[in-house]
Amino acid sequence: MEKIKISLPVIVEGKYDKIKLDSIIDARIITTGGFGIFNSEEKKALIKRLCQNGVILLCDSDGAGKVIRSHIKSFLPPDKVINLYIPKIMGKEKRKKEGSKEGTLGVEGIDAGILRDLFRKYESASAIEKEPITKRDFYMHGLSGGENSAAKRDALAARYGLPGGMTANALLDALNIISSLDEFEEMADR
Repeated sequence: MEKIKISLPVIVEGKYDKIKLDSIIDARIITTGGFGIFNSEEKKALIKRLCQNGVILLCDSDGAGKVIRSHIKSFLPPDKVINLYIPKIMGKEKRKKEGSKEGTLGVEGIDAGILRDLFRKYESASAIEKEPITKRDFYMHGLSGGENSAAKRDALAARYGLPGGMTANALLDALNIISSLDEFEEMADR
């Protein structure tokens, strides 16, 4: 079945939620790392930057999901957040030995058809396709594998409004979400 193309970034709790959605939608999917979002200034900065055009927020329907959703909404403009909610269905994910504290399925356990229906009204003519920024690009601009790479990454991160101290891989992932290759080339050459 063809993936639903979504032009807005989608925020989910964990990597298994992302894996599930990757099989259903063609979109940029960002994970919060569960409660890790509370301590990650990098992730908060990335999400703030992403929401300039809007984001879709999809968390589990349990208590933990509500806390994470509330926290994310606390630092984003309300008019830029599209809240999607999965139904509360009793059960446990196949990969887990025990279900959630409340005994309900999370995003990863929800039927693909239900998730398709949730995203259908946000379908776009085409997802944003662009040439990715690669590790080679980082190396060529002195952002990895060279003298003062960390300082150069910090300077580039600041130009994008991201926090300093990001690893090369973390910054590369963030830039592939918020920047085109052309914009990166221009910003890296400053």
